[in-house]
Amino acid sequence: MTKLRGILTAAAVSLILATGANQVSAAEAEALPPAQDWSFNGLFGTFDRAALQRGYKVYKDVCASCHAMKYVAFRNLVDIGFTEGEAKALAEEYEVAGEPDEFGDPTTRKAALSDIFPAPYQNPQAARAANSGALPPDLSLITKAREHGPDYIRALMVGYEDAPADMTMGPGMNYNVYFPGHQVAMPAPLSEGMVEYADGTEASVEQMAEDVTTFLHWAANPELERRHQIGFQVMVYLILLTGLFLIVKQRVWRKLDH
Repeated sequence: MTKLRGILTAAAVSLILATGANQVSAAEAEALPPAQDWSFNGLFGTFDRAALQRGYKVYKDVCASCHAMKYVAFRNLVDIGFTEGEAKALAEEYEVAGEPDEFGDPTTRKAALSDIFPAPYQNPQAARAANSGALPPDLSLITKAREHGPDYIRALMVGYEDAPADMTMGPGMNYNVYFPGHQVAMPAPLSEGMVEYADGTEASVEQMAEDVTTFLHWAANPELERRHQIGFQVMVYLILLTGLFLIVKQRVWRKLDH
């Protein structure tokens, strides 16, 4: 009897654990970022130049105050549709460290096309001190560094809500539906109309989130369009080569006496 009771108890515990695991899995599934129909998806995907330029505007006006992009230079902006003159003008809005003067003292100069985007902080310690101990990540490769890539980045920016009544939030933390654990140090970065688009597009939170995500995904994958183009060319080549091999095979075997 004691042995049977132990077996039943173990079975009950297993059932409870399994039920809890299923509930956790269901909760995690509900927090998955919605899949978006990005222009760069698929074999023939390309980047929308207008969205890229709007996304740079959002990064510059909103994100750059906390997040660096150490792998992107101003000259790269030519690849998203800006002219060289426009990219140069955008670079000259920033001051960067120049060569020491004749006395060895530091100097500054206007940024040039060859310069990378200036970082908002001098070092990680300064970044943490300005953000309550949290270190804002570099955004150059962020869509590669996060699971679900651009879908997650977009969802994160639109996923801020009031915390549930039964959830205890840490000091200075913000509730986000899609952030792991739902508590993130970064406050909601976007609000309606906080940037003014040159092309007249309405700067809704959804629009800004999609545009800046497109820009960030381009920064992480600047070769994407070329890769898609080469992949298509290789497929066409392989199809033609397969057809040629079939023709050769038929002609060779036709001469043999079966």
